[in-house]
Amino acid sequence: MAAGTSATDFTAVRTIEVGPERDGQRLDNALAALLKGVPKGHIYRLLRTGQVRVNGRRVKPDARLAAGDRLRIPPVRIAERGESGTPPPAMLEAVQRAVIFEDRDFLAIDKPAGIASHGGSGIAFGAIELLRAARAGEHLELAHRLDRDTSGVLVFARSRRGLTGLQALIRDGATKKQYLCLMTGKLARARFDVNAPLRKSVLAGGERMVRVDDAGKPALTFFREIERYGGASLVEATLATGRTHQIRVHAAHAGYPLAGDPKYGDREANRRFRDVGLKRLFLHAARFEFELGERAYSFSAPLPDDLRAVLDRLQEARAP
Repeated sequence: MAAGTSATDFTAVRTIEVGPERDGQRLDNALAALLKGVPKGHIYRLLRTGQVRVNGRRVKPDARLAAGDRLRIPPVRIAERGESGTPPPAMLEAVQRAVIFEDRDFLAIDKPAGIASHGGSGIAFGAIELLRAARAGEHLELAHRLDRDTSGVLVFARSRRGLTGLQALIRDGATKKQYLCLMTGKLARARFDVNAPLRKSVLAGGERMVRVDDAGKPALTFFREIERYGGASLVEATLATGRTHQIRVHAAHAGYPLAGDPKYGDREANRRFRDVGLKRLFLHAARFEFELGERAYSFSAPLPDDLRAVLDRLQEARAP
């Protein structure tokens, strides 16, 4: 680290030698950890404008660091840090109650809907910030992400070995992720798959959208109907790839958009589901499995009460 600076001084240029604990880590994730409290949007601005350098060169956010690299971090004014103080006690308690597993390498929670995976873009505290606040001094990194409105299994790494190992498995498609979702309409088949490439784009207002596009990245989702209701089906969706909004876009592409989806869903269908108490996207990360080394991990989270209540009302509505 450059002389005359400290680990918490964001107001001066810092030059850091990357240690073995960050060997192989993405640059944007490393900066988020080193600049705790700085909004993600500001970190990406620093990267886009070339203010962050690795070994004297401009680099992209997804560049991988190597032990021994020299990382230049520019000044970040205190006024730009976006700190919002201490998280509300109720949020800290909620994320602590949500923990379903932990060992030396991983911690898993049953993330409530409404809590983002990480802060930024107007969100002061995501799950990672809440856990770090609740467990001061522990090393925690996001191993993957869930959308804010999606509930269910979210995994964090507690060690560098766990983080790099799981992220490699995710890149290689060697994990099993299963979701429960409510698809609108009457499914033509109880089992089907959608194999359609997806491409991300950003609209004029900054909103992120994903669409099926031959120029996009390969994406494959397997759907299996579990139970049928009037005008909808509870479906298990298994990901063969992990693209942004994959299940939501593939469901809409197949003609069965997810209930409560404000971005890719059917407006009239969403209105009907609001009448039976659905207040959010009906998408829940139910299971996440993988093997790392000689250990097999299997995390599961039951359908939350709010979504279960919607199914109960749909069941009652179809009763004779």
